[in-house]
Parts: sequence; structure tokens; C-alpha cells
Amino acid sequence: MATLGIISGNYSLKKTFFRNCKELTRDTRYGPAQVYLNGDLVFLARHGNPNVKHILPHQINHLANMSLLKELGVNEIFSLNSVGSLKKDLKPGMLAVPKDFILLAQSPAALIHENNKDHFVPELNGALRRKIVSAVLLSGVDDANEECVYWQTSGPRLETKAEIRLMANFADLVGMTMASEAVTAGEMGLAYASLCSIDNYANGVVDQPLTLETILENARLQLDNILLILEHFLNSK
Repeated sequence: MATLGIISGNYSLKKTFFRNCKELTRDTRYGPAQVYLNGDLVFLARHGNPNVKHILPHQINHLANMSLLKELGVNEIFSLNSVGSLKKDLKPGMLAVPKDFILLAQSPAALIHENNKDHFVPELNGALRRKIVSAVLLSGVDDANEECVYWQTSGPRLETKAEIRLMANFADLVGMTMASEAVTAGEMGLAYASLCSIDNYANGVVDQPLTLETILENARLQLDNILLILEHFLNSK
């Protein structure tokens, strides 16, 4: 039985850290999901295999993904997320371990508790967050910011400058996937925390224009550090 799930939008992780994993596709009550197995580890590529089909943020079936992870015995999820910075002092190339998030759109996990009288209070798992921060420190990579708040937009478009100015009053990072995953995982009883790679300044934070090429290049440059942190995290389990 698996115990740790690792979720990333970077499929190249499958070809490096998880290259010997066994592929598994299974139908869940919420639809099909695909993962890669390696002993007690499960790797889930949230955007799918780009050589087959790229799954856009608003098309990700979080319910199916988390359901399959739970079926496989996962109890902790270490998520890797690419984010934009809402603040000038959080520069591209830095890392962050968010302490909280904002998700104002309807959560896709609402179906789970539609007939449940108990109200679910979402949060990022504190113990798992601390383990991720410890792995960052052990790796020798610059300290990850632990005080950030993540704001999720629905995607797949990027945000307007006015939207970014609004978000910057209440949050530090912006992305399109983490909060939905965290809520869905929590409703299924799974501990969830995230290591975020800050790959760009959000639209309008600095004068330079925001391009997809810049985001992808910065994400690629962070891969070695992320693999090193993962290695230390696994060695500490």
C-alpha cells in the first residue's frame, strides 16, 4: 500500500525521480485517474502526459485524482506547484511553503459533503508543512518562505493587472490548482501541503511583460533544487 502521494504539474519528474514507476489508470466513482507507482510512493501528474494531452487547470478532475490516491492507501500528499508572485520581494527562483490559501470560486470537492451536516474546515497540514520546510533546509537550498498565502484563480487564462492589484492586498502567490487540491484532499481525510516554485512575477507587479516562455524556463531551472528537496524529504520519512 502506498503512503505518500507526490503531485506535480511538471511531467519531467516522472522521467527523472520516478522513471521506474509502474503506470496505473483506474476508474473511480468520479471518473478515471492515472498515477505512477513505485513502492510506497505514488506520483500524479496533474496536467497529464503532455505527449498525449495537456490537461488545463480548469479541466483537472481533482475528485478523481484524490479518490484514486486514497484508494491506493495514500495518507500524505506532497504537492509541487508553479506560482506567480504578487509581491516584488518574492522573486522568481525562490521557493515557498504556503501557510494558507484563498479559493473564492466553488470548490470542486463540494459534492463529497453535500449530504453531510458537518462543516469541513479546509487547511494545509501543519505537520507535513514542517517536514517540507525541514527538507528544504537539509537540502542547502535557500530557505523557503513559510508565511505566504496562496490565491487560486480559475484559469486557464492569466490575470489582468487590476485583478493582481486586488489579490496583492490579501495574498502573496497566485496559481490555478493548489487550493482545489488541498480542499479535495482534506475532505477525503488526506494530509496535504505544498512546495511552490515561484516562476514569475504576476502581471503588472514589475514592468517587464509576462510571457509563457519566461514561466516555463524558470520552472525548468528549479527542477534540480526540487529533486534535491524531494530526496531529503523521502530520506527523513
